[in-house]
This record gives sequence, structure tokens and C-alpha cells, in this order.
Amino acid sequence: MSDNITSSEPNFHRTVPDGDEFERLVCKRCDFIHYENPKIIAGAVIEHQGQLLLCRRAIEPRAGYWTVPAGFMELGETPNEGAARESFEEARATIEVGSLLGVYTVKRISQVHMMYRAKMTDPHFEPGPESREVALFKWEDIPWPELAFPSVTWALRDYHKVRGVDDFAPFSNPEGYQDV
Repeated sequence: MSDNITSSEPNFHRTVPDGDEFERLVCKRCDFIHYENPKIIAGAVIEHQGQLLLCRRAIEPRAGYWTVPAGFMELGETPNEGAARESFEEARATIEVGSLLGVYTVKRISQVHMMYRAKMTDPHFEPGPESREVALFKWEDIPWPELAFPSVTWALRDYHKVRGVDDFAPFSNPEGYQDV
């Protein structure tokens, strides 16, 4: 079933199914319920020789701004695999995905961002089709005003808090940013 089903399609209508509390898209013919769920973003804060890998976006949203390699998970992959794939797609970087750094929610657009710590396993990197530029940054040189999304800022700051620490609980949205 396609994720592109809308309530305007002739065979579906929005209704609250029996035993449910939420309005859903339901097939008028067979009562199949098409659940619309949040999208999961997988990404990584990648370190190489004490510097962090960032990509300047070539696509919207926020083209021209910097981000960590991250994107929508694909069907049939784990979040770790998604983070590794996105790193290769956006920065042609081969990485070893480490521990889960944080789970950040962007409620207004129904997204869950799962960010990992990672290390490059090969020093080669270059822009992929979704990046204009890829570069390694020292902490003090990160272009903070030019970061694409709040979750990128949160992940970078949280990464810095646990640099060199092996055992920590994954982070979440900072205080006051629960409904971003």
C-alpha cells in the first residue's frame, strides 16, 4: 500500500475505526486501516582525527546550510544501517556506527531523529548528490549560525558533552523544545 494515500482518494475516507480513538484513513470497501505514522530520520555525528564531518545541503529543505549526514530510513533497514547509508550517500564516507547519541522529536512534522556517534573507517570523503560541500570541522570552527536544523545543533552539542565517555543515556530534546 502506498504512503501517498490521501483522504481525497475515492476508496478512502477519514473516520474513527471501532475500538480506536484517532481518526484514520479507512478503505470504504474493505475497512482496511491505513496508518499514518511518524517518519524516522537516521543520522550520525561523525568524528575523524578529532574533527566532525558536516555536509552543506544541496537540496531543500534548507539548501546551503550545514548538517550531519542524516535522512529518512528506508524499508528493511535498521537505524544503524540507515545512518551508515546516509553517510555514504551525502558524504561518500564509510563509517563505523557507534552508540545511540540521541532521539530527538520534531512533533510539528511528525519526525523522530535517531542520531548515532560514528567514526570514519576510511579518510576519503566527498560530496554526494545531496551535498554541495563536505568538510571536517574543529569544534570551535563549527558554523553554528549556518546549521540546517535544531536537531543538528542538539546532536552536535550532546556529542560534545559525552566526547570520550563510553557509558551514557541517549539524549532527547533540550528542555523547552518538546513541541518543536
